[in-house]
Amino acid sequence: MQVLNKDEVNLNKDQIFHILRTGTFVYPTDTIYGIGCDATNQELVQKVREIKNRPHQPFSIIAPNKNWIKTHCVLTQEAEEWIEKLPGPYTLILKLKKESPVAQNVNLGMDTLGVRMPNHWIQNLVNEYGKPIITTSANASGENFMTSLDDLTPQVKKEVPLIIYDGEIKGRPSTLVHLSEEKVTLQKR
Repeated sequence: MQVLNKDEVNLNKDQIFHILRTGTFVYPTDTIYGIGCDATNQELVQKVREIKNRPHQPFSIIAPNKNWIKTHCVLTQEAEEWIEKLPGPYTLILKLKKESPVAQNVNLGMDTLGVRMPNHWIQNLVNEYGKPIITTSANASGENFMTSLDDLTPQVKKEVPLIIYDGEIKGRPSTLVHLSEEKVTLQKR
């Protein structure tokens, strides 16, 4: 397992992109640490499910940019207003257009997808990568979420080849904004 900081990530982008294509990793956001992988790779998404022990709940993604969201999601006027608030500490639950841009096991065949764009430098890395990545808290299901390297469980630590560490994050998981229904609802976690 390799632990890199922001400067090391910027100096080793080819290596980071290789890991994004072939493995799982832990990374910082504007809220807490996440664990993820390339959201278009079904095998890697399954690996994250196994690490998290979360077989039956959909995952959210970090979208590369707003155009990606507009291309792949159905946008109501309310959804467009929320997209203008990005990047930020929100996960927008949006209805997908006909063809899913992520692996089937990300949203488990649902017609909606949780979409994030964190207000954090990691967003620039995802944008440069050009594909969505899984974003879910870096802990096994039911465990406390990770805010510092000390919080990372041995189980997660042994399963990821890369940890991008940005120091302690004093945050909470992102707020879910349900925009796929008639009425917009917010759910703090």
